[in-house]
Amino acid sequence: MSAAMGNNRTIRWGILGTGRIARDFAAGLRDTPDAVLAAVGSRTQASAQAFADDVGAPAAYGSYEELAQANDVDIIYIATPHTLHAENAILALRGGKAVLCEKPFALNRREAGEVVALARAKNLFLMEAMWTRFMPALSEVKRIIASGEIGSVTQVHADFGFAATHDPEHRVNNLALGGGALLDLGIYPLSIACALLGKVESVQAQAIMGETGVDLTTAFTMKHAGGTLSICSCSLRARAPGELTVSGTRGSVRMERMFHMAERVTVDVLDGPSRTIETPWLGNGYTHEAIAAGQCLRDGMLEHPDMPLDETLALMGVLDTIRRQIGLRYPGDA
Repeated sequence: MSAAMGNNRTIRWGILGTGRIARDFAAGLRDTPDAVLAAVGSRTQASAQAFADDVGAPAAYGSYEELAQANDVDIIYIATPHTLHAENAILALRGGKAVLCEKPFALNRREAGEVVALARAKNLFLMEAMWTRFMPALSEVKRIIASGEIGSVTQVHADFGFAATHDPEHRVNNLALGGGALLDLGIYPLSIACALLGKVESVQAQAIMGETGVDLTTAFTMKHAGGTLSICSCSLRARAPGELTVSGTRGSVRMERMFHMAERVTVDVLDGPSRTIETPWLGNGYTHEAIAAGQCLRDGMLEHPDMPLDETLALMGVLDTIRRQIGLRYPGDA
């Protein structure tokens, strides 16, 4: 996959996993130019075939191993629960496939490092599927910052929360499945704050923990290289506004609710009227990351500059630090 495939090459996708996010990504692929869903993989032939019939995939494999070895697939999207991401990504890479791995990239920094090392050893494309990085709203915010319109940027505020189920067996509340607000929701403000402000120098976090041992609400502040701060929060018990604001010496730009899939941004400056810029996205939003990954394959790139692997590893390290501070430990950390 290190050699360029040609700019007109249709990218043949495989989806590993058959849950809701797998279905959403399949829908996003339908609006992705020069891309086809070639195959899906599940743990049984029956579930793979049912999913393939639903999403229109021509091939269905009754094991993840079969999908990883399939000849008709260029890249595999990992859509399984958090705790399986590293294992499944390694399986796909060993099959010679490029990988787009759903966030969180892995359960911890150690797992993430193993996946990245394998991709680099095999010269295969690998990327964390942080779709916000590829949405038009973030590009517009970066453009506004670079223009100097809001002055020198000093801070980012971001929150992400909703009132989730209290069912202790549900994925978000289940410690064994990597549950909790941080990995499910907090990763969004964390990742986008770093995309805007750069490397994290230090982080401080506090949390409200639930009866099942996962974090229900977590807040953290990060000091970034260059002397800026981000203030982030996430919650499974609060219907938060879900907005992100970048503030500078002359004004601010706000990514409207929900910031991870914002359709507009608003600029407020000291000496001018507020203005709103529409930032519509293609398909259901997943389309943009699929386009980005596909173009990397055509160009022979092993990483995407907007979501490089070293940054994914650094972010996993920050998540590990936050978890240590709030006392959130998973069985897979051992």
